[in-house]
Amino acid sequence: MERQAVVTAGTGGIGLETALGLAERGYTITVIGRDAERGARAVERIAAVATGGRPRFLAADLSSLGEVRGLALDLAAVGTLTVLVNNVGAMFTERQQTVDGIEASFAVNHLSPYLLTELLLDQLRAGGPGRIVNVSSAAVKVAKRTFDAVEPPGGYYGFHWYGRAKLANLAYTLDLAERLRGTGVTVFAADPGGAATGMTNGTMTSPSIVSPGLRLLWPLVRRRFERSTAGPASVAARSSVFAASDPSLDGRTGLLIGPQAQPVPVLPASADPRIAADVIRLSREHTRRWALA
Repeated sequence: MERQAVVTAGTGGIGLETALGLAERGYTITVIGRDAERGARAVERIAAVATGGRPRFLAADLSSLGEVRGLALDLAAVGTLTVLVNNVGAMFTERQQTVDGIEASFAVNHLSPYLLTELLLDQLRAGGPGRIVNVSSAAVKVAKRTFDAVEPPGGYYGFHWYGRAKLANLAYTLDLAERLRGTGVTVFAADPGGAATGMTNGTMTSPSIVSPGLRLLWPLVRRRFERSTAGPASVAARSSVFAASDPSLDGRTGLLIGPQAQPVPVLPASADPRIAADVIRLSREHTRRWALA
């Protein structure tokens, strides 16, 4: 049976490298992105290494929950799914709202992959054994750990809000793994570590993305981060490719795969059932109108 894999934000960077790695391993790839020209170039590159079926591109702006719902409907035509890699992510120097009126960091980094995953669960179960991989980040360590509302109290600092959205998604990932245990669908988080991408070379150069107390130290932190992100996106994609395809993970679930493509301990807060309950309540509340009937 053909093994179908979907990679969001798969037209460049870590997402494209993840798609290439899975295509080499025999998966038929569908990459998701906003730009049709980038999508066409990505499909061409993936086709050159593919050992499975012909890759395809689907256009969607994943900051829009309506477009996430539309994407799920489009993917119904693909048939059963074997792998879903939620690679989409973004950090913002200033507070932004999506077309749905939701703070953009939380919407893109958590609500979007949450909604897409929930909408595709039936296809993943039908195509099982299947895997869900949610791309995480070490930025979860600097996150506020309260989820009474989409936006935390206090000022907007892009790095911290990005980390909080990624923490929400990691808590959801671990909870989902338990919910799906025994169904044939396993769930993993993947931390790519550092990579020289548009986000690290752009947004993260601004000291305004961290709280005032950290700004004096930010040049030192930034230089250390730059040393750790010297590697190409192909190296950073190893954790996602491993989580999505490696046979050693068969029958396992609820693991965080680190930058060295091995399971690593999770941040304790991400496994806190109270945090998970708040995250899931908030997620359902803000995506209910886009659920499939």
